[in-house]
Amino acid sequence: MALLEITQSRQITATIRLDERTAGMVDQYAAFIRASADDVVNHALEYVFSKDRDFQEFLKSAEAGSTAQSLRVRRAPQGTVKPKEAGRAKKLGA
Repeated sequence: MALLEITQSRQITATIRLDERTAGMVDQYAAFIRASADDVVNHALEYVFSKDRDFQEFLKSAEAGSTAQSLRVRRAPQGTVKPKEAGRAKKLGA
């Protein structure tokens, strides 16, 4: 049995707009916890989604399955690996 459990997630690039004050707070929080702004936004949203009971109920509804996508997602060309992911794959395979 392995001592470490490594969970890999598929990351995408998306474009969002933030209020100037919120963007500044994201940067400050990232510096505070020594993390990237991407990690702050991702983990903050995961936290809110998991704690919102009404949202969890909504996800179980038929309406949730037919929601139109409003997030602007940038699609990477098929078959390409980002340099960051390539380095991570090498470390995991070693």
